[in-house]
Amino acid sequence: MKHTRRNVLKGASVLAAAAATGGIAVPQAEANKQPYPKGMAHGLTLLTMRRNSSEDYRLGVKTEKGILDVAAAAKLLRIYAPETMDDLLQREHGPALNTLVATALTAAAAKPAFVKEETVEYGPLVSRPAKIVCVGLNYRKHAQETGAQVPKEPVLFNKYQTCLNRHNGTVKLPVDLAKKFDYEVEMVIVIGKEASNVPEADALTYAAGYATGNDFTARDLQYETGGQWMIGKAIDQFAPLGPYMLTADLVDPDNLKLECRVNGETRQSSSTADMIANTRHMISYISRYIKLKPGDIIFTGTPEGVIQGKPKDKQVWLKPGDKIACSLEKLGELKFELV
Repeated sequence: MKHTRRNVLKGASVLAAAAATGGIAVPQAEANKQPYPKGMAHGLTLLTMRRNSSEDYRLGVKTEKGILDVAAAAKLLRIYAPETMDDLLQREHGPALNTLVATALTAAAAKPAFVKEETVEYGPLVSRPAKIVCVGLNYRKHAQETGAQVPKEPVLFNKYQTCLNRHNGTVKLPVDLAKKFDYEVEMVIVIGKEASNVPEADALTYAAGYATGNDFTARDLQYETGGQWMIGKAIDQFAPLGPYMLTADLVDPDNLKLECRVNGETRQSSSTADMIANTRHMISYISRYIKLKPGDIIFTGTPEGVIQGKPKDKQVWLKPGDKIACSLEKLGELKFELV
């Protein structure tokens, strides 16, 4: 999705006084010395881009002028903005980002900070969340295809930072440990402020945005080693995520089409409307037991069509060379290859 200057300014008007008095428009070097207004970004399509080196991850914003390299724009305009997605989320510096983007879209000095998206190499959408919480068996038809009972409450497990992977990346299959590899397209919730025992009615206000993810799984480790869900799902690189995070104001999370394709063949096609626990309930329920922090992410479950749900004589497990594409309505298409 492309955003106009009008979209970007949505939610940023409250910052006018702060910007005018120097609360935001200060040199980047002064970033840690200034008290910035806290809050979430609005009206933006965000990504992580890799620039110059494998470790140089930067926050990017998709606009009608191309991808805005936020760090480069901040340097050119001498306006503070969070340089990475993790900084944006964990410091809650959305207002500063909205101000920077709105300025860059009209300032001639910022022109060199815009790059063509086809030249961008993506990095992991987030790199250092405190927690990755996952919800299992959260689609009615998926529970039916696997012969499982519909859960009364969300079934939780976890992944780790080492699982995180990127758009256009690769997943190295641990063929010495497992053989039954499976895909799971999922909507991912990105938390934007601390959530502890939050009421369901307010739960969506804690989401900074949403993204496309894949809860990649080794089914033999998950089911054939004593019910080891975590081991089957928390192997390195088993959480591809991206290419974008859309800010929460742009998304109706409970009414999104989602699909997964393997080598061009559609395997999963459903809607988040089939989720058993909706987005509000998941955030509220998890926050009763686990304090969610800004930057944490929640994988929300997968629809029907997984390999595990097929008759055993039709289960053809994924292998090196397979190409996976996952898409969620509005959130973009996540692609990765198995090696």
